[in-house]
Amino acid sequence: MSGTFVGIPAFPAFPVAAHEAVNNRTLRGNLRHATHTIRAKRAKAVAELSDWDALREAGKQIKDHTLRHLDRYLVQLEESVTAAGGTVHWAADADEANRIVTRLVQETGESEVVKVKSMATQEIGLNEALEEAGIRAYETDLAELIVQLGKDRPSHILVPAIHRNRGEIREIFAREMSEWGRPAPDGLTDTPAELAEAARLHLREKFLRAKVGVSGANFMVAETGTLVVVESEGNGRMCLTLPETLISVVGIEKIVPTWQDLEVFLQTLPRSSTAERMNPYTSTWTGTTDGDGPRTFHLVLLDNGRTDTLADEVGRQALRCIRCSACLNVCPVYERAGGHAYGSVYPGPIGAILSPQLRGTASEIDASLPYASSLCGACYEVCPVAIDIPEVLVHLRERVVEGGPVTREGNKVVLQPAKGHAAERAAMRAARWTFTHPGALRTGQRLASRTRRFHPRTVPGPGRAWTGTRDLPAVPAEPFRDWWQRTNGGKGETK
Repeated sequence: MSGTFVGIPAFPAFPVAAHEAVNNRTLRGNLRHATHTIRAKRAKAVAELSDWDALREAGKQIKDHTLRHLDRYLVQLEESVTAAGGTVHWAADADEANRIVTRLVQETGESEVVKVKSMATQEIGLNEALEEAGIRAYETDLAELIVQLGKDRPSHILVPAIHRNRGEIREIFAREMSEWGRPAPDGLTDTPAELAEAARLHLREKFLRAKVGVSGANFMVAETGTLVVVESEGNGRMCLTLPETLISVVGIEKIVPTWQDLEVFLQTLPRSSTAERMNPYTSTWTGTTDGDGPRTFHLVLLDNGRTDTLADEVGRQALRCIRCSACLNVCPVYERAGGHAYGSVYPGPIGAILSPQLRGTASEIDASLPYASSLCGACYEVCPVAIDIPEVLVHLRERVVEGGPVTREGNKVVLQPAKGHAAERAAMRAARWTFTHPGALRTGQRLASRTRRFHPRTVPGPGRAWTGTRDLPAVPAEPFRDWWQRTNGGKGETK
């Protein structure tokens, strides 16, 4: 194995990237408008269901059950896909997945493919790998098309071009479309209808010409070998039905055992992502069928660090994620820093816990991601599969600071503590010693209360930034233990 790749290599640490992003007023305005709009619509859509909490718990339980028995369901899925006329390939990492897909396309004799929006293919850098082999990949999702034409990177799970406004999109279309195919219409304005029509005309010729389609999948049903893609535009339906060959690259965690299990997620995913009761297009396919759809179907099951993540009892809950992006839309950090600052195709709160597990915490960017959060808990409140993101963030911060045993590429290894956290480790050790010595704790509390008049309202030095927008909490007039003894547990308190 050559290691795990998750999208954007050699990226600076989150604080460095975020510092530049927060000073971009246009970016912050685009993000604020978009995230506030999406989350308001989502809240309204979720409120329509009286059993939302029950659906959320059901989704959590289904995912946890599947992850506990992932080996069995993967084998069942392979058998079902094969029986339906498909071919299953296993990819341990990004390099292997890219080699498999490249070889499959080359065997068709084609030099271009059309793509359904897919986080998994972005994760492994498939477009770049195909380009090196002389194969051109065309993104057909509207937002992904904007990103590709703009030589940009996705910044949001659901809306990859969320950082762009209509004026910027019009300029990209007018400047770049002719280099990729049909040019933008003369006199194109920035009205949504005209931009959508320009994209439709540009993509239509690609849909009708392409012989190979590449997709991911939102879900895979183990009992039947069925793959499921949900979308809002119809471009995915074109890619899944018109080409002669379909290649789907899907993370191994996307399995659900039965069709009955799928029903839960077809309620929660649309409402959490696009704030719709159901997606306009829900496409399902099972192997191949004579006279209908692609004649050849390949499924590439992608690990790329997922088995390592599964070995972590706390961190594995990140594999429940159904990529709805609700956590991004409520996160105050994402709203201000944007998705590019996370240095991964998985931005926002879910990216802050998923990327460091898939890639490890050895790099500067991955060691910084668990700190890209205020731990406010809003992400957990909106997650439709109840991923406790704050819990995993704290767990990963401990890993960064303390090191310790982890699983990497299937092997047990011991991580060394990350550099730059010596003061933090010393402070935590001092706190641990103090809390395990009641006498020292009692003395410290009394000293703190008796010297409170000398305590500053702000912290000097490195802590100045933290207290620049908040005051240090006031020290109580007396320690709790003294108050308890003096008032007999509050019974002697005068009213």
